[in-house]
Amino acid sequence: MAFTRKRQREQQLQLYSRERFSLLLLNLEEYYFEQHTAHHIQHKGSQKERKIRGSLKICSKSVIFEPDAISQPIIKIPLRDCIKIGKHGEKEASGHVAKTVSGAISLIFSQVYFIKEHNIVAPYKIERGTMEYVFELDVSGKVEDVVETLLQLHRASCLDKLGDQTAMITAILQSRLARTSFDKNRFQSVSEKLHMECKAEMVTPLVTNPGHACVTDTTLYFQPLNGYPKPVVQIMLQDIRRIYKRRHGLMPLGLEVFCTEDDLCSDIYLKFYERQDRDDLYFYIATYLEHHVPERTAEGYTLQWQRGLLSNYQYLLHLNSLADRSCSDLSQYPVFPWVIGDYSSSELDLSNPETFRDLSKPVGALNQERLERLLTRYQEMPEPRFMYGSHYSSPGYVLFYLVRIAPEYMLCLQNGRFDNADRMFNSIAETWKNCLYGATDFKELIPEFYGDDVSFLVNSLKLDLGKRQGGQLVNDVELPPWARSPEDFLRKSRAALESEHVSEHLHEWIDLVFGYRQQGRDAVGAHNVFHPLTYEGGVDLNSIEDPDEKVAMLTQILEFGQTPRQLFVTPHPRRITPKFKSLSQPSSYNASTADSPVSPGEESFEDLTEESRTLAWSNIARLEPQEQHRIHKEAVTGIAVSRNGSSIFTTSQDSTLKMFSKESRMLQRSISFSNMALSSCLLLPGDATVISSSWDNNVYFYSIAFGRRQDTLMGHDDAVSKICWHDNRLYSASWDSTVKVWSGVPAEMPCARKQHFELLAELEHDVSVDTISLNTAGTLLASGTKEGTVNIWDLTTATLLHQIPCHEGTVGDTAFSPDSRHVLSTGADSHLNVIDVQTGMLISSLTADEPQRCFLWDGNSVVSGSQSGELLVWDLLGGRVSKRIQGHTGAVTCMWMNEQCSSVITGGEDRQIMFWKLQY
Repeated sequence: MAFTRKRQREQQLQLYSRERFSLLLLNLEEYYFEQHTAHHIQHKGSQKERKIRGSLKICSKSVIFEPDAISQPIIKIPLRDCIKIGKHGEKEASGHVAKTVSGAISLIFSQVYFIKEHNIVAPYKIERGTMEYVFELDVSGKVEDVVETLLQLHRASCLDKLGDQTAMITAILQSRLARTSFDKNRFQSVSEKLHMECKAEMVTPLVTNPGHACVTDTTLYFQPLNGYPKPVVQIMLQDIRRIYKRRHGLMPLGLEVFCTEDDLCSDIYLKFYERQDRDDLYFYIATYLEHHVPERTAEGYTLQWQRGLLSNYQYLLHLNSLADRSCSDLSQYPVFPWVIGDYSSSELDLSNPETFRDLSKPVGALNQERLERLLTRYQEMPEPRFMYGSHYSSPGYVLFYLVRIAPEYMLCLQNGRFDNADRMFNSIAETWKNCLYGATDFKELIPEFYGDDVSFLVNSLKLDLGKRQGGQLVNDVELPPWARSPEDFLRKSRAALESEHVSEHLHEWIDLVFGYRQQGRDAVGAHNVFHPLTYEGGVDLNSIEDPDEKVAMLTQILEFGQTPRQLFVTPHPRRITPKFKSLSQPSSYNASTADSPVSPGEESFEDLTEESRTLAWSNIARLEPQEQHRIHKEAVTGIAVSRNGSSIFTTSQDSTLKMFSKESRMLQRSISFSNMALSSCLLLPGDATVISSSWDNNVYFYSIAFGRRQDTLMGHDDAVSKICWHDNRLYSASWDSTVKVWSGVPAEMPCARKQHFELLAELEHDVSVDTISLNTAGTLLASGTKEGTVNIWDLTTATLLHQIPCHEGTVGDTAFSPDSRHVLSTGADSHLNVIDVQTGMLISSLTADEPQRCFLWDGNSVVSGSQSGELLVWDLLGGRVSKRIQGHTGAVTCMWMNEQCSSVITGGEDRQIMFWKLQY
């Protein structure tokens, strides 16, 4: 899992340096500056005198001596506890002179810590009382410099105010960084070109390591000031897959780099001292990645998750990463939900809804009795009010779960101690119970609970974690009865996370943690209000002038926990599951077979048709042009094809309706209804009538059999831009800002009385409507306007469901996905936007090089017609263009696809129609 892999990487680095020492032996916010080979001289001047060889580490708040022999404990002497620091044997104030030891440093202090004796991780042993330790450096000439450094750091540690201590240590650090620079000899190649270099810190859990970052035309480097854990860290730019700006310590100074696509564990996390340095480095790497890796957004991942390309686990992983959660930062560690609510049954029934936790409520609201007590306190509280005094994620909670695999982190966080044995992570069921009933326990889970590494549940290190009140030793985590083993527990937990029930409700939890119910009135209504300091922007550290107050505030925030960055401001769409596939179709809908290409009895043929569609779309990039014909004098605006594919009807801005024979490759008819442009056409079921819309405000009905106009609908006050037909209903869009719904069947005999069309509904818009489309069931309509708004209408009630301003400029085309869950739109701004029908949320936006005038899609892949005449094949879920195919010499203006999705016809501004076919 994430933390385990992070720890393994750190251990590998320690193997490289062959040290027991780690930065976790330092205090929080402490820096490791330098090391010197030395001997610790014990019992100086007596018969027991003994020299222990090792390494002396100079840190900003302590001196650490690491003996070479692992049987000997590591010694840590806090500088604030030092009484005297100097060269051993130098003259005392009384005038007495001690025997001089060449190159030795004397420390007299009142307290010392002993750590990792016999290399065993255990609580630190503390010895108190006045003591003197003597350290003899191998290089005696360095003694004076080391003593001077220690005296300077000692003065900083002894300052009364914490803010003053921090300021002085920061000044010392910056002075050291200013005197050094990145060693160019560390470049992998002499031909590398340096792009930029700056000061930075490498971030790992609980600690940061200062040094110099630089980026060349091929590689990102970080060189630690102290050479620990190795002289230089390097990452090839070509290996980078994701890069994120981070807020670290509430400041926009972090940058995290991943060389993997689906992992929480990054390859390096850097914190910069200047935001501009961070932004410049990000821009350089992001520019490089533009040519290699598509940028990912929360909305893009949402579309992949909805359509089943990402699992629930993977989706939560990506949302955490986009919301600034990182396994390198314990104050913002990835947060995952409790999904199981049953930890007492002998069997786990994932088909029973009662097995699961209510994902629509935060942990603090799951117990109604406790919630009522919290609400009473909330009502009586002065502003700013909050419901929960502790958070659902904090460093303490993360290490509560991970103490068995990360004991050194717990010791670092808690000043060398483990927590009380009864407060440890002893039992899954007890922990869940406490989250339900505890007065201050509202924690969620971490990703390890849904991974495949059981080490955090097992005391494989044989740690002495103490005894509980009943006398039992704290050992492995006690599992629920339904788990046969730790491996079985993780398997069943992951199965629960990926279950149909959780898939149907996970969006509710996302709304609470990453979405619109995270803050504001919606958070209050959901009983989801935490302390104001936990939210992004809750405090501006730069506005706090008092250094003590600033340090105290930052410490409080980092230790208390932080709410993820808000990713969504509207309700999150639910996942598409088999149970909810027809969610957008009202229950009253009765599928009609009037416009079905086969009769109800031909079910096997339908199955074959569906298979052929799937096969065709999986090979859509193999679309190749077959032939082309110029049949109009102006741009082609609409295409309709007879069922057998023999006759192609087209409309054009030249005001004509043309009938073209596919078999003879000849123009058979040319019909003109007026002297104004025709904007679209469609063929009614039965192939007897063609309908055309015109800029002269009318809709024309043409009888194919009798070769004449049989009806005219004068329905609008301005040009009719697009028409659709479904189940004996006509839908007409117009520049008069309306979409009208008409009922009626046009006359089929020339001698018959003309049909009177009844206006059923009028869908009002604020501006001109340029395009409309229907979903498969004919229950929903999407309209696109001149000003870039996409509207989604419920046709069963003639009401507006969503109004989404998602384009700059005219909307060129819209279409529903086959399952009616999404609408795709294109516009003059060159964007392809995917909208969730249920919530109206814009969940994906891709940008083309130029406007895409029209398109076809199956929900996952898109074939679009470009302004330049190319056909672009898009992998919508991958967020990229997978193929470009040269077609027309002018803009592609309209497209048609057959039922099996194997043939395409396009029309263009070059006055031509082109025939395309898939080549398997």
